Amino acid sequence: MKTQAKGPLAGIRIVEVGSIGPAPFCCMLLADLGAEVVRIDRPAGHDGGAPIDARFELLNRSRRSVQMNLKQPEATAAVLRMVEQADVLVEGFRPGVMERLGLGPDTCLAANPRLVYGRMTGWGQDGPLARAPGHDVNYISLTGALHAMGRAGEAPAIPLNLVGDFGGGSLYLALGILSALLEARGSGRGQVVDAAMVDGAASLMTLIYGFHAAGYWKDERGSNRLDSGAPWYNVYETLDGKHVSIAANEGRFYREALGVLGLEERDLPAQHDQAGWPLMKRRFAEVFKTRSRDEWAVRAEGTQACIVPVLSLSEAPGHAHVRQRGSFVEVGGVVQPAPAPRFSRTPGAIQNPPPRPGQDTEAALADWGFSPQEQQRLRAAGAVL
Repeated sequence: MKTQAKGPLAGIRIVEVGSIGPAPFCCMLLADLGAEVVRIDRPAGHDGGAPIDARFELLNRSRRSVQMNLKQPEATAAVLRMVEQADVLVEGFRPGVMERLGLGPDTCLAANPRLVYGRMTGWGQDGPLARAPGHDVNYISLTGALHAMGRAGEAPAIPLNLVGDFGGGSLYLALGILSALLEARGSGRGQVVDAAMVDGAASLMTLIYGFHAAGYWKDERGSNRLDSGAPWYNVYETLDGKHVSIAANEGRFYREALGVLGLEERDLPAQHDQAGWPLMKRRFAEVFKTRSRDEWAVRAEGTQACIVPVLSLSEAPGHAHVRQRGSFVEVGGVVQPAPAPRFSRTPGAIQNPPPRPGQDTEAALADWGFSPQEQQRLRAAGAVL
C-alpha cells in the first residue's frame, strides 16, 4: 500500500520518463520533498546508466517504477492516460525523441492543458548543436566555466558532473517546474520548461562574467581570487599527504588564519598584492606541510580562520558537524545525502529506497486508475513488462 508522502510538495503528481543523470536528479529532489513521482522505465538494456545494482541508483530514490515498452502504441496510450492526471511530466532525451514516441508537448498538453512539461537536454531544444550528443564536460566547455577552473599552467580541472548536469541542469529544471506550477495555479494553463545544461552552466557563471567585464577577473586559470590564484583561497597538502582548504577572503579572517599558521602579517606581502602571491603561496605551502591534516583541523577549530580539512567520501558522513545536522542518512543499508533544503513545518524525507525497474508496476498503475483487466491487456500487448 502506498504510504503518505512527506514534504511541502505532497499532492503534486509527476510522470517521469526514465533517463539518466540530470532529469532523474531533478525528480529525486522533487520526490524527496513529497511529490508523487512515478518513473516510466524502459526495458532492460536501454537505460545507458552505470552497471550497478538498483539499490545503489540513489538518483531513483523516493519514487516508484513502472516498466513499459514505449515503442508499443498501447504503452503510449497508457502514459497519456497518466498525463491526464498529472501535474508535471519530466523527460531527458534529445530533441525529437518524445515526439517520435507520440508523447511530445503538443500531444500531452492537448490531453492536459494544465500540464507542466519539463524538458532536460544538454544543448537545448534548438540551435546548431541541439541534436548533437554530449555530456557535462562538453556543455560547460562552451560557457567559459571549464576554462576558468584549474591551476595556472595546467589543463582545466573537471568538476565531476556537478556544474553541467546537476547545477546547470537539474536545479534549473526543478526551479523552472516549480515556477511553472505556481503560474499555472493562476492561469490554469501549463507550459513547456526548456532546461538546457549549457544555459544553466552559463547562468551559474554570472558573478564571474561580471568580474571579468569590470576588469577584476583575468581570463587566465589560477590567477584570480577564487580559482586557486590567491594563496588564502586555496588547497594545501599537509604532512600526512592529505589536504586542507583555506578561504580567508576577508581581512579579519586572513589575519586569524595567519595566527593559526604562526605567521606574521609584516613578514608577508600585502594580502591583495597579486605580485606577492607566488611568494605567499610558497610560504603557506611550507607551513601546511609541517603538520597533519587533522592537526591543522584541531588548531583551526574555534577560530575564524576558515581552514577546514578536505574529507574523502568515506570520511565526510562521520564529521561531527554533518553528523549532528543529519546531512547524511542511511536508507536500505546505503549511506547517502539527506534531502535538502530543510523546512520548519513540512520537512521532506526519502520516501523509499531506489526501486528495481518495474518493481511497482501493478501497484502504481492501480493507483493511477488502471484496473487488473486493463493491466493484463497491457501485458498481453507487450506494453507493460
